Amino acid sequence: MHITKILTSWYSDNKRDLPWRNTKNPYFIWLSEIILQQTQVKQGLPYYEAFVKQYPTIFQLAEAHEEQVLKLWQGLGYYSRARNLHATAKFIVDELNGEFPQNYNGLLQLKGVGDYTASAIASICYGEPTAVVDGNVYRVLARYYGIYTPINSTQGKKEFKALAQEIIDRKNPADFNQAIMEFGATQCKPNNPNCTICPLQKKCYAYHKDEIKSLPQKIKASKPVKRHLNYIVYVSNNNETILEKRKGKGIWENLYQFPLIESEKELSYQELKNKLSNNYEDIHLFNDQVIVHKLSHQHLYTRFWIVRVNSLHKDGISVSEIDEYATPVLIKNFIDAFKF
Repeated sequence: MHITKILTSWYSDNKRDLPWRNTKNPYFIWLSEIILQQTQVKQGLPYYEAFVKQYPTIFQLAEAHEEQVLKLWQGLGYYSRARNLHATAKFIVDELNGEFPQNYNGLLQLKGVGDYTASAIASICYGEPTAVVDGNVYRVLARYYGIYTPINSTQGKKEFKALAQEIIDRKNPADFNQAIMEFGATQCKPNNPNCTICPLQKKCYAYHKDEIKSLPQKIKASKPVKRHLNYIVYVSNNNETILEKRKGKGIWENLYQFPLIESEKELSYQELKNKLSNNYEDIHLFNDQVIVHKLSHQHLYTRFWIVRVNSLHKDGISVSEIDEYATPVLIKNFIDAFKF
């Protein structure tokens, strides 16, 4: 039996019952695919359900303020996804009368929608035979066919896309695309896949050559940049603090944080004091052990300094309102631990 039939047959017997599999509404499919970029189903499912509840239509999502969308997204990371999600919702409502483009090429024009997401929506909602290629698909194809081309190379992306396009079920692209992704997620897993019950075992190159751990191949990423972050947590006598909105195109754009002093190395108590004005009553370090927050290309070595002051200027906010602001998970974890 050909790999295409094996996968679609396996999918019919083994697919998980997930809410976005019970609809062809492009809004729900798009929403699920954006959430599941860089995110596993287990983590993404509660966010999907929260978004559907809060914004049951694309019109309601478009009407929301960006800060509300970022707040609901809080904890998922890669916040550009949320900003693009909101911007695209507004574009579809304002420019396309709330209607999604109904083909792959049209979907590609939407902000935050690349080859994978456009292929998923086009195949699931409109039956267009355009193949999805994500991390799960790379893994299945690399192992089954014995492909050593790095999946994060330009050549690799072209090669795997062409192969996936070659084997797609043209009569039922929706089920095939979901089948190969589901197979990679639950059967042909990155670590310790259960090859003894795998329906592709008979012709799987990696299984017979003992190359399961070697495939797929990737070009090694450059070493993460190390940054030292010192957050200044002001607390006034009337229980106010300061949050600032991050500007620019760096990490966590438009999220809120405490005033930040970034340094080239870890600052001593005296070095930190020298960078502040003298109108404080007390300074102490909240975390004796530096908190290392790892992002894909950066490692953030973080310390939170508690600065007690008599009063704050007009930008101070009540600590009782702090949970209303969308913050990076690093800041949210501190807020939960400090308890103000």
